[in-house]
Amino acid sequence: MAEYEHLGEALGTDFFSVREQFTTEQWEKFIAVRKFVDEEVLPDIGSYWEKAELPWHLFRRLPELKIVGEDIDGYGAAGMSPMACGLVHMELHRGDGSLGTFLGVHAGLAMQSVAMCGSEEQKQRWLPAMSSLEKIGAFALTEPQHGSDSIALETTARRDGDYWILNGSKRWIGNGTIADLVVVWARDTDSGDVKGFVVETPAEGYAATVIPGKVSLRSVWQADIELTDVRVPDENRLENARSFKDCGKVLANTRGICAWMALGHATAGYDAAMRYAMARQQFGKPLASFQIVQQRLVHMLADLTSMQLYCMQLGRLADAGRLSPTVAGLAKMHNTRTARKILSESRDLLGGNGILLEHHVVRHWADIEAIHTFEGTETMQTLIVGRDITGIGAFA
Repeated sequence: MAEYEHLGEALGTDFFSVREQFTTEQWEKFIAVRKFVDEEVLPDIGSYWEKAELPWHLFRRLPELKIVGEDIDGYGAAGMSPMACGLVHMELHRGDGSLGTFLGVHAGLAMQSVAMCGSEEQKQRWLPAMSSLEKIGAFALTEPQHGSDSIALETTARRDGDYWILNGSKRWIGNGTIADLVVVWARDTDSGDVKGFVVETPAEGYAATVIPGKVSLRSVWQADIELTDVRVPDENRLENARSFKDCGKVLANTRGICAWMALGHATAGYDAAMRYAMARQQFGKPLASFQIVQQRLVHMLADLTSMQLYCMQLGRLADAGRLSPTVAGLAKMHNTRTARKILSESRDLLGGNGILLEHHVVRHWADIEAIHTFEGTETMQTLIVGRDITGIGAFA
């Protein structure tokens, strides 16, 4: 393990010997992404975030790192273990939340929808091109009036011979304006069941516009989508997406990854605060020499290590095929909430410099807000876990 001794810094100081739990394969993925983040992402991502521009040169590097496709085996996908997936997402988000979210939407949602719900023919048709980013994916579930209650979606799919006619509106759809393949979830007008359809763009009746004024995850675009009599061939209906439960399986698969994403953001905040406290001189000595600053750093470390332990156990359970949606939701709730706390402390410890992009903290401070919300808000995760521990459902 000598070659990995320097990794403690990127894990917020490895007080609980987390690194000892991982295999060589998992660390090799982590090291490759860490090098990419340090050498290619951090030097210039701030300017893309400030201008709300997509860093295409960074997106295109992801297939070269062999990390596109999560734990999907074959089809040119990464085929990583769940623990390796978590480490990769942690490290990407330590670099930039927009970059990590782009991959999460493309691979964790769109590709997984095809992998989990598609026929073998559909997997062969779409997954190889998605693994190489020749085709970019999006996942269209949320609607203007249906976020937390997405099960009540109103977008419709009407059978018309060998085609389906889609009508409705979608909102907050990551990659929606740049995607080649959009997985649209719609309600069958005959059966009332929710089904999944792959819309290949450009398509007549498909209109996507970037949502303006966003101050979180600025370097990835979310879209408003209008579907007006969009004709989709029956061969593009995901064969095994027959109800909302199938959509829910895809979401459950990604919810645990949000906990790893939050750990990446929190690690970036802690590292920045520690470096700044050691280097910044006030009243003739480093900030780190003051008792109250040390106390705050230690409290941040305590919170960060708890997040590490949550993620380590998530990975173990996922590797064993035992990760439940409730446990994933609890971890997502805990880690995003804790990351917000750490990043708020970090921003404050940097004083006025904390709001400058050159110190990176404010970017993570803003980006964690989106991660805290998507894939189920803290309120919804709380109610899901509450239903599990009490046996009483507090929502429909």
